[in-house]
Amino acid sequence: MKILGIDPGMAIVGYCILDFDGKNIKLEHSGSIQTPKEAKESARLLEIYNDMTSILEKYKPDVCAIEKLFFFRNYTTVMPVAHARGVILLTLEQAKVPVYEYTPIEIKQILTGYGRADKKEVERMVKITLGVEELPKLDDTVDSIAIAISYTRSQGAMLKYKE
Repeated sequence: MKILGIDPGMAIVGYCILDFDGKNIKLEHSGSIQTPKEAKESARLLEIYNDMTSILEKYKPDVCAIEKLFFFRNYTTVMPVAHARGVILLTLEQAKVPVYEYTPIEIKQILTGYGRADKKEVERMVKITLGVEELPKLDDTVDSIAIAISYTRSQGAMLKYKE
């Protein structure tokens, strides 16, 4: 099964593709969609849409795990992120890719057993899960991997491989 993990944002969308066979998890690809701050919001959203469409066509994921917005302190930040997330969800729906949503607290709970874990603890669990020493440089990309790993530990993923 190919899992697309997405950490949505306006400036940076982190994404990854994980291969999951019911037991083993392998990072197939990771990267980011970055939009220029000086561009109009509509142009940035179009860039996200076009890049997401290309990612979906190239990797053909079976499912998508995406971070769910549930609380933001900064109103000026939440609106553009919500717009970007909406474009991403639209693109996934057009491609008929099932979407599973996780809040940051749920992701931390799933990966570390503690919903208030810090970024370093989550990164350590991502390294352990993937069996790697190094992770991508961008936090948004690492977050997308954590989100995708969360799906592998979900009831839906387990039922798919239950014999």
